Amino acid sequence: MDKVKGTFKEVSAAIFPITIVVVLLQVTLVRLPLDLFLQFIVGVIFVSLGFFLFLLGVHAGLLPVGEMIGKKLPKTKKTWLIIGVGLMLGFAVTIAEPDVRVLAEQIDDVSGGAIASWILILSVAIGLSLFVGLAMARTVFSIPIHYLLAGCYTVVFILAIFVPKSFIPISFDAGGVTTGPMAVPFILALGVGVASVLKSNSSSSSDGFGLIGLASIGPIIAVMMLGVIFG
Repeated sequence: MDKVKGTFKEVSAAIFPITIVVVLLQVTLVRLPLDLFLQFIVGVIFVSLGFFLFLLGVHAGLLPVGEMIGKKLPKTKKTWLIIGVGLMLGFAVTIAEPDVRVLAEQIDDVSGGAIASWILILSVAIGLSLFVGLAMARTVFSIPIHYLLAGCYTVVFILAIFVPKSFIPISFDAGGVTTGPMAVPFILALGVGVASVLKSNSSSSSDGFGLIGLASIGPIIAVMMLGVIFG
């Protein structure tokens, strides 16, 4: 029951402020048509209900399962399996990520179908998958994260020189949408679970963090590569 109350408070804190702002704008400045404003109110109700149920599911299922998988994998003592599971889960959660689908549909619409939504989704999923695998390898081999971040962003800035200008903002948006409500809880729990088993003390267990920041670079590079191809 405490978890239900806590989740309700989280959803209220997330949805209520934007609802108040839109209502104030409707009353004072914007004056949307009544039917459109009513659609917004109905949408707020559905979003609140969906968000509430989603967060309950995250706390009840995704986080515990992700952390449990992360704790079981190191016990196999197979590095290739740890990295391989990271690759597969990174790909799967990206395909399921609603934010990625919204971006892909927007790009498909703006480009007039030149960049099909499925191509963008697949590119982003592959990019995130590869970098989740890299992040798992970083945890296994205790590679300092600042070296990886510096190297990866160097690649990003070099690619930006050759990529058509229209693809640069798309690529960074692609990196942002992968840090959505589906990918973050599962991947973060997986990384913390692996680090907690591989590392002998609590400070070293913090190596499980930074995984999302590193993994989100993958979609940026993947979409830039897509820009090179389409450009």
